[in-house]
Amino acid sequence: MDNRHDILSLLRQVAGGETTPEDALLALKQAPFEDLGYAKVDFHRSVRQGAAEVIYGAGKTPEQIAGIAAAMGARGCQNILITRIDPEAVDLVARSVPLEPYPIARLAVAFPGPRHALGHIVVATGGTSDMPVAEEAALTAEMMGNQVTRLYDVGVAGLHRLLANLEVLMSARCVIAVAGMEGALASVVGGLVDCPVIAVPTSVGYGASFGGLSALLAMLNSCASGCSVVNIDNGFGAGYLASRINQMEGVSAD
Repeated sequence: MDNRHDILSLLRQVAGGETTPEDALLALKQAPFEDLGYAKVDFHRSVRQGAAEVIYGAGKTPEQIAGIAAAMGARGCQNILITRIDPEAVDLVARSVPLEPYPIARLAVAFPGPRHALGHIVVATGGTSDMPVAEEAALTAEMMGNQVTRLYDVGVAGLHRLLANLEVLMSARCVIAVAGMEGALASVVGGLVDCPVIAVPTSVGYGASFGGLSALLAMLNSCASGCSVVNIDNGFGAGYLASRINQMEGVSAD
């Protein structure tokens, strides 16, 4: 059993007399993970958290990435996220498993398949230079079944650009604000919308920005209520959290 829907379906079959408790127990006894030697692939992640395990590509060899993805694909997983993957690794992994690359975000999707588009998440950036982190966030949210609107280059240096998109911002169930420099975008957005804001500081900026630390501290000190902060350049973490927020109302036994 690889996800909660499979388990619920199995339990309903038992309740309806379509399968025996013994057969159901046998199905549930399938190992919740597979030991590949270099990795223990967690097949029950989607049961616990609603989304399949994500492969962090940095530090892994192309062979390891391909092996993990292949094991997940063999169990029926689709739209498997591979984050922080190098272009050279993409070419090698694509020889072993179906792969959809997204170079700007340094992200790839193994075994691409149908995707839902629930709710509405907005991903906004202070500048064009923040796009790699923003795309990681946006694509993560999309692969997890969310509708995403991108508002790029709407930073406070030209506030009218952001204010021209108030209708889009106000319709969101969650906004991801991605910015470097002084990181002011998150506070401004937080003061305009009635939904949670996830602030993502980026390492974009001149010397005194300390690799994103100044933006991080500014966002942590935001005076706007309902604004949370993830780590520097952590677009994946922001997209994942936004997905959980966006889909909370839709969570049910169905």
